[in-house]
Amino acid sequence: MAALRKRLAAARAPALHRAAPRWEDPVIANARAVVDLPDEAATAALGGRLARVLRAGDVVALRGELGAGKTALARAVIQALPLPDGAPAEEDVPSPTFTLVQTYARRPAPVWHIDLYRLSEPDEVIELGWDEALADGIVLVEWPERAGTLLPAARLDIELADAPAGGRTATLIDIGGWSERLKEVAGDG
Repeated sequence: MAALRKRLAAARAPALHRAAPRWEDPVIANARAVVDLPDEAATAALGGRLARVLRAGDVVALRGELGAGKTALARAVIQALPLPDGAPAEEDVPSPTFTLVQTYARRPAPVWHIDLYRLSEPDEVIELGWDEALADGIVLVEWPERAGTLLPAARLDIELADAPAGGRTATLIDIGGWSERLKEVAGDG
């Protein structure tokens, strides 16, 4: 009974005290920036800017339809990050569509490139090492909506879409913890 009263009180609480908005909410009051990606070089440049500001514990949720460029952007980020000894990374970065997870030793933290497209239940993400990735890594996750409530509230969402005039656009959305870095990633900093 006490738990029910607590839930009812939380539902009546002012919006200021409620949990951070989820992706499905119609209004997200966080900062946004739109970046035009007319070609692969622009995608690589965005990936390079993002790599420069990443740190352990960061989660970047890559959203978009099939073929929108999620893996291309993740590949650009991973290739822009140096190896732990500071040397440039030159290894191949395949799509994790079939393996589900690819990990990379990078500086400032290990990178977990995760593709959730083939998952049928959000709880399956735990079996992929999700908790470990969130604890000490940098997580680049494709099809993040399949993680459900396991997706952390503090993250950067990047929604990739075809642009009307050709190429693509990347809408960067600060869901939590990215306000100071968003301008630099967008190319305004």
